[in-house]
Amino acid sequence: MPDLPTPQDAAEAALFSECWDAVLSYADLCTAGSVAATRLATEAFALGVREARAAETGPTRNSGRRSARLPRIPLLLTAVRTTAAAWETDGHGHKLDPELRLWLNSEKAARYTGPPLQRPIALRGLRDMQEPDAALLWLAEVEAVPLSIVARRLGLDPATVSDELDQVRVLFRDRCHRNHIDTPMAAQCRSYARLLDAVTRSPLADTPDDLSRHLARCVDCAEAAACLRLHGGGLPAALASGVIGWGGLAYLERRRRAAEVRLGAGRPDLVDMDGPPNPGAHKARVLRGGLLVAAVLVSLLALAVSMLPGGATDDGAAAPTDGSDRQPVADPGAPTPPVTAQPSDSATASPGPSVTTASDRSEHPASDPEPQGTTSSTARGTEPDPGNGEPDPETSEPATCQVDYDLVNQWPDGFQATVTVTTVEALDTWRVAWSFRDGQQVGQMWDAGFTQNGGRVTATAADYNKVVPADGSLAFGFISSWRGKNSPAYDFTLNGHSCTKA
Repeated sequence: MPDLPTPQDAAEAALFSECWDAVLSYADLCTAGSVAATRLATEAFALGVREARAAETGPTRNSGRRSARLPRIPLLLTAVRTTAAAWETDGHGHKLDPELRLWLNSEKAARYTGPPLQRPIALRGLRDMQEPDAALLWLAEVEAVPLSIVARRLGLDPATVSDELDQVRVLFRDRCHRNHIDTPMAAQCRSYARLLDAVTRSPLADTPDDLSRHLARCVDCAEAAACLRLHGGGLPAALASGVIGWGGLAYLERRRRAAEVRLGAGRPDLVDMDGPPNPGAHKARVLRGGLLVAAVLVSLLALAVSMLPGGATDDGAAAPTDGSDRQPVADPGAPTPPVTAQPSDSATASPGPSVTTASDRSEHPASDPEPQGTTSSTARGTEPDPGNGEPDPETSEPATCQVDYDLVNQWPDGFQATVTVTTVEALDTWRVAWSFRDGQQVGQMWDAGFTQNGGRVTATAADYNKVVPADGSLAFGFISSWRGKNSPAYDFTLNGHSCTKA
């Protein structure tokens, strides 16, 4: 008679069903092919399960306190990063993305395993929260799961989950503020700490010029500001970058696109990923009410003393741009994989859906197969190089497309943008080009390949999104560097024909 599954087996099966798609998506960003992505995801999943099990059975549990840990999905995503680092150390780095390998051997990666007080503010802040609160924040902000579904998964009241999320955001800010104060920092940074806390509390507060110059130069203080500023829409990027590290912004964009596709197809159940409800989550909210009262008192005191004179500026390192162009690894309209194929510690299984990555596209190139980074005029068709600011000759023709250029997020020396083009005519492939005025350099693009020649950037369709119906839209995103000034992109063309701004 076969052994019956234990409650622990059932819990791990539910964990696999809920989180595999997220883990595989990030593993694909980290690797150079579909086989490596599945292997990395499998090994990371086994590592994450062991870490979760150790936290459940550790000595702090017997003392009545649960050991601090990240919620399920970010815990497994950090396990992907840890496993990738082990591959690099063990001589398997050739299976990883080249940009990730550079990052793993840099001081940026060392922050995630170094002294706790020097780790990213967002990582420390999320870990310091109670796990149900941290899970609510991550699912809503990073995974873009609708609040009604988050409420069902975490055992919350759908009528009050929005208010719960607002409270959790305040708690996250409070934890990040405390961690920022506790961080060893230069005298100039410490002199700005109170002022930074004050100006990030209100969307109406003006940032003094000296603080603005300091944030443009000091990466650590800019990172703290992103976590402390709850308004402006920058919290998801601060969480993804601070907790995941390399590829965080690209992962965030993938998860948002996957959620949009699922909801657009009328399949919100797939956004839920069959996660089981958590009937014990309400226990955390009893303590949360008392913490909020304390946080409000601390906030009022901080505002009373926040306008002390600031100090001088401080130099810092530029924020990186990471990764190469990638495409989603799983069909967002497909159900999650069956839980019968569970990962094991040996990491020899290959569960989950099939993976399609950038390396697969190199074996089966699209109609425009030039490699990334080429500068030949042939790769850009008949379009001239308007790096000198001159428009294409076709700009006098009636526009057959409309473009929406959205600056999603910006930080010192880098930014993330999304381009959406609506076409009047049906397309069997596409090529979107535009110009930058201020020397911006694209470093990573998803849902398209790209080349750049001077200030002119050309994005080409991926294999899976070449066909666009009449009056339909195509979209892709990218991360770029900037210095001094970041003027919006201009002179957009679709297959050589001018587009108007939306």
